[in-house]
Amino acid sequence: MRSIFAATAVLAAAALAAPAMADGHSENAELAAVLASDMRGDDGARDQYRNPAETLAFFQIEPNMTVAEYGPGGGWYTRVLAPYLMPSGKYIAFNQDSDGRDYRTRAQEARSKGWTESFKSSLAEMMDVEADAVTAFETDEMPDDVAGTVDRVVIFRSMHGLNIGNRADTVLKAARMMLKDDGMVGVVQHRAPEGASYDDYGARQRGYMRKQDVVAIFAANGFELAAESEINANAKDPANWERGVWTLPPVLATGKDDAKRSEYIAIGESDRMTLLFKKAE
Repeated sequence: MRSIFAATAVLAAAALAAPAMADGHSENAELAAVLASDMRGDDGARDQYRNPAETLAFFQIEPNMTVAEYGPGGGWYTRVLAPYLMPSGKYIAFNQDSDGRDYRTRAQEARSKGWTESFKSSLAEMMDVEADAVTAFETDEMPDDVAGTVDRVVIFRSMHGLNIGNRADTVLKAARMMLKDDGMVGVVQHRAPEGASYDDYGARQRGYMRKQDVVAIFAANGFELAAESEINANAKDPANWERGVWTLPPVLATGKDDAKRSEYIAIGESDRMTLLFKKAE
């Protein structure tokens, strides 16, 4: 398998002449190279909604940092962060404890309990390194040498699941433990509409959350809001879908025969808040 480092090096040279980003940040040549890499496959089609360059700049993530991503899931951001960080920094993946959870099927349970090994293997293959070079763990199995070493923890579109599953405290306590004193947590989360009630958007699984509820969860775990951005906002999303955020791309949960499918595609991905938290004094 061709090393992604080699592909990144070639693309970095071409990226040096790229124009400045629209929000005023200087173009990051290393990140531009990663985003342009053909190793991302079809991921680039979602850049217009997820704004990875602007988002990582807002989170003040540099390539020599140690960054921990919670719940990589399908790996969209992993395919940005790992090749960006691993040449000179460190990428870490962590997930919630797979024990003590309810599973719909034995296959789901097996996938969950085997996540650490399967993630290490797949990322090692992508990065052309040995699996032992990949750091991934569940919150109850954090290696001793990780505590106090992480510059940034990032949580992408996962706070609603942690809230509904009553696991936010466990994950944020782990995040606080692994962060340096000046480390921060970057969050992108589907945003509930202005004036939404908790009953509709906190206690129900719509995928959207109210900003005040996210801030309160972090405050309860020793964090305070340091900054926020509209980088990932989408004013076209009313955020009131009966089937929640999954009505919109990329899931399009109502199915291919829904007459409004073209409307959902035109709206694009969900309206999202982008928040940066620091350790409270």
